[in-house]
Amino acid sequence: MDAATQTMIANLEKNTGKSLDEWVTIVKKENFQKHGEILKFLKSDHGFTHGFANLVAHKTLKSDAGSASDTDELITKQYKGKEHFLPLFEKLKKEISAFGKDVEFAPKNAYVSVRRKKQFALLIPATKTRYEVGVNLKGEEPSGVLEIDTKSNGMVSHRIMIVNPEEQYWRETIDWLKKAYDAAG
Repeated sequence: MDAATQTMIANLEKNTGKSLDEWVTIVKKENFQKHGEILKFLKSDHGFTHGFANLVAHKTLKSDAGSASDTDELITKQYKGKEHFLPLFEKLKKEISAFGKDVEFAPKNAYVSVRRKKQFALLIPATKTRYEVGVNLKGEEPSGVLEIDTKSNGMVSHRIMIVNPEEQYWRETIDWLKKAYDAAG
């Protein structure tokens, strides 16, 4: 388990008086099947911030890299029916890895979180026809392929939508990712 997750788990208990295991038990009693249901429950009924709610949801559903027994299985699940986007994912992963030795890829059920000291990007095979790259660049004005993100509940500030990997603005996408990486240091 990475240091950031360990810190969040410690802070969860410090802030709420309950351990992660206790919160997982509480959530499991509600019989939620979806991540969003858990987020809503924890935020509205228990006053959680998004980060803590997200942590408990992932641990409850075992949908994060730290809970999964095989992170490759999470990737396989993400790209089922969207296999044509796998080469794009591999190409993005290779380019991002070249930014520095401190890049970490953490697969979840629906996306891959890309972190340095903190998360700076998300790689998301959103639909069969659209791939999304989320980046954290708070305060950055949208420009070119970079749009304000309105869908990820604050997990990233901006997104780049890729509908045709061969014709997309590759260099601009990589430049935005590098800028987000630099900002996360």
